Amino acid sequence: MTPVLGRRALNRATLERQMLLRRTQISVTAAVEHLVGMQAQTPHTWYLGLWSRLAGFQPSDASALLESGSLVRIVLMRGTIHLVTPIDAAALRPLVQPVLDRDLATNTLHSKPLAGLDFSSLAAVGESLLASSAMTAKQLGSALSPHFPSCPPASLAYAIRNLLPLIQVPPRGLWGRSGPIAHRVLTASGTLSLPSLVLRYLGAFGPASVLDVQKWCGLTRLSSVMDELRPQLMVFRDSSGRELFDLPSSCRPDPETPAPVRFLYDFDNVLLSHADRSRVLTEDFYRQERPRRNFAPQVVLVDGFSAAEWSLSEGVLSVRPYRGLDWDSVAAEGLLMPGVESVVFEGSAGFSA
Repeated sequence: MTPVLGRRALNRATLERQMLLRRTQISVTAAVEHLVGMQAQTPHTWYLGLWSRLAGFQPSDASALLESGSLVRIVLMRGTIHLVTPIDAAALRPLVQPVLDRDLATNTLHSKPLAGLDFSSLAAVGESLLASSAMTAKQLGSALSPHFPSCPPASLAYAIRNLLPLIQVPPRGLWGRSGPIAHRVLTASGTLSLPSLVLRYLGAFGPASVLDVQKWCGLTRLSSVMDELRPQLMVFRDSSGRELFDLPSSCRPDPETPAPVRFLYDFDNVLLSHADRSRVLTEDFYRQERPRRNFAPQVVLVDGFSAAEWSLSEGVLSVRPYRGLDWDSVAAEGLLMPGVESVVFEGSAGFSA
């Protein structure tokens, strides 16, 4: 009989893999590699994802790696920007290229102007232009326009973003600094098979279903890959009967293992990388009124599950609980966050450092 993993069991397993049950004493690079990258859609909030996971983390540590090129920000899984090592960037990009090709064919803003364009020629010209220096999208579009005059410059630049492995160059994304979004072509090399990608996902996000893997990477039709891997995996079911897969060597903690308060940034992969997100997100999360449809909230985990949302402005960390919670433990964790001077709760005077 296939073992069943309940919601708390999945929660604790995921938090363990995500280094959210305890802060881990490994390097920033090792953490980013284990997590198969961190979504870094914004220039800076991902630093807090590392702070939540790594003991003694200082934002300057990751900033220095980004500045030196030991870490890069590039479009990868789900067509979104991820922080990865250059080797992983080179290995992952060809695997997720179908996601980016699909976007070029269906994008509501750019697919029509790009229809009929010779993408091979466009990519070759774009790579040649970016060989000499990094360019912003506006600069790149203007440089491409004489070669492809029938297409709007903005659409040309967008196509290059999807066709070539472009990395955002510093100072964009450096801690306490930023700059224009400028790109150059990735020069590192690396390879990874699709089955190996799935195994790495399970190591960071499992146990998981086929749909979970597909949600994370944006690829489809991965059932055959999972069937190929099945002999070397453990198989479970969740409480709804869905089949789940996992690495035999991975830790699956006791469901009653204590889970500390953790602050997750707006694009934290633990919130985005499963088709069924109930292993972390509660019904209260979905009941909240938010400013716009695609708004990405920053979530507070209490006992492993979403219990509040937070924002930070001018040193004041504001926490909006969904319902009653242990304010002292939330404030104690919040006061450790880089840049926080005080914590305030809705209906409370708050706490100060």
